[in-house]
Amino acid sequence: MGTYNTIPKDIKQQILSRIKNDGISVAQASKDHGVSPKTIYNWLNRQLEKTPSYREYSALKQQNKQLIMLIGQLTLEINKLKKNRNYANNSR
Repeated sequence: MGTYNTIPKDIKQQILSRIKNDGISVAQASKDHGVSPKTIYNWLNRQLEKTPSYREYSALKQQNKQLIMLIGQLTLEINKLKKNRNYANNSR
């Protein structure tokens, strides 16, 4: 059997942050910090299993609503530009 070392919480968060925010691979983080890839994948899976709080859910819902509105506005602008371009090309 392998040996078990307790990884301090701050180091664990640093590793997960580097993977999520900096885009490094689990393999690279494993090499850099001397933690097995299996352990890191277990940490990531535990975080995925957590259900968001009502506050987080509400914030995500609001953000989603804003993004949908932005997509709608951009779609309208693109359609206007296409119509203007077609009109200009047809009038020549």
